[in-house]
Amino acid sequence: MAAPVFLDYVDPWINWDWLSNHVPLVLGYLGAHVELTAIAVGVALAISLPIGIVAQRRRTWRGPVLTLFGIFYTIPSIALFALLIPYTGLGTLTSEIGLVGYAMLILTRNVIVGLDAVPRDVIDAANGMGYRPFARLLRVELPLALPTIFAGVRIATVTTIGLITITAVIGQDSLGQLILTGLTENFHTPLVVGTALSILLAFVADLALAFGQRFAVPWAR
Repeated sequence: MAAPVFLDYVDPWINWDWLSNHVPLVLGYLGAHVELTAIAVGVALAISLPIGIVAQRRRTWRGPVLTLFGIFYTIPSIALFALLIPYTGLGTLTSEIGLVGYAMLILTRNVIVGLDAVPRDVIDAANGMGYRPFARLLRVELPLALPTIFAGVRIATVTTIGLITITAVIGQDSLGQLILTGLTENFHTPLVVGTALSILLAFVADLALAFGQRFAVPWAR
């Protein structure tokens, strides 16, 4: 009796032929992922820094600001994108609004905590030396708060890299497109490549920021 005939092909975890033929595609998605991350974290930091400073100075603002960003942070990303699409459409703008919003809570909170941690006697000494409030902020308080702010940037960056993979569902180019392709087509290679590169990118970004912190704030080593 003849043995049953089965499909001989078994999908490997990495199909090297497919990967070698799609290197430009993979690098393009990787570049888009890096660009989205840099824009989101940069914009979020530019917004969070002044808001955090004001909230730290005006204690009555702190609760409402952190509560507002906390509420935004609890919104599931898919639901947020669905709410934004009718107004901002598919693509980069919708993706960046969500990514910036999610990073705001982390960065604003760390700005506030970093400024709170500046010793009172240091502030009194700066006042005694004749520093105006704005000059004292730039030359004394912010430098001493930088380690905490850097920690927030690292967390926000790694978090953003992970969140960007979800933007593939709204058509955004990123490593998430490889993951989505692998899932929808039941094809291991793009799924593994997209996942591995996302993890590697998060690790490299965190390591680069850690080294950057060592050089930017050598007194905090």
